[in-house]
Amino acid sequence: MTFFDVIRKALLAGLGLQETVSKFLDELVKKGELSESQSAKLFKEWSEKAEKSSDLLSQNISELVTISLKKMNLPTNDDLEKVNKELRSLSKRLGKLEGVKGESQDE
Repeated sequence: MTFFDVIRKALLAGLGLQETVSKFLDELVKKGELSESQSAKLFKEWSEKAEKSSDLLSQNISELVTISLKKMNLPTNDDLEKVNKELRSLSKRLGKLEGVKGESQDE
């Protein structure tokens, strides 16, 4: 199971939990233990807390991935662009040198 599969399952579980909470609150309303407005308020509070937790989880995962990539010592896009720029520059210089060399050989 990949890292992204774990995240996907966690998100889907979160959606399932939201449905479960909603059904639970509906049952309490049907039993008369909660009013509609109390149920809505509780659901809103739970949703806000769940969203904050989700945001925090996302932030932590992002930080973990960033740290892991740094530890792997992989080149960044900027690093690759610098190498490509230098390669283009060297290719141009080589082309010019070959052109000069080719002209003197033709004579």
